[in-house]
Amino acid sequence: MIDFKEYKEYELEGASNSYLMSVVFLTFALPLPLINLIATFVFYHANKKNSYFIKWHSIQALLSQASLFIINTILFVWAVLLLFKVFTINNYFVSLGINVLLFNTWDFISTIYSAIKTRKGIHVKWFFYGLLTDKICSK
Repeated sequence: MIDFKEYKEYELEGASNSYLMSVVFLTFALPLPLINLIATFVFYHANKKNSYFIKWHSIQALLSQASLFIINTILFVWAVLLLFKVFTINNYFVSLGINVLLFNTWDFISTIYSAIKTRKGIHVKWFFYGLLTDKICSK
């Protein structure tokens, strides 16, 4: 585990902003999850040369937005196909819709929580994404 003991103010703000980037764009682009993914990617790309703390949290936020994009896109495409009567509504569609709603809610709450905690200098490591971020962002 990485020990983030001493941070500078810009590091705390940058790590917190990596999570807030997706929340800010959520208000403008609710039906378009691609915008949130692009915003998070741009933030990561702009800060990848910054401190390890900022880079680590930017990658974790980017990974969560990438998985959100995938599941939201699957539900969106399926819904469009329903509109064109290619498929009918079934239990799988309803189940996917409920799971996507729960996953989006979990991600939104986790994002706000992580932004607040990282701003205070507390390292937040999400289940699955934290492990994956450790692998990607090794020193």
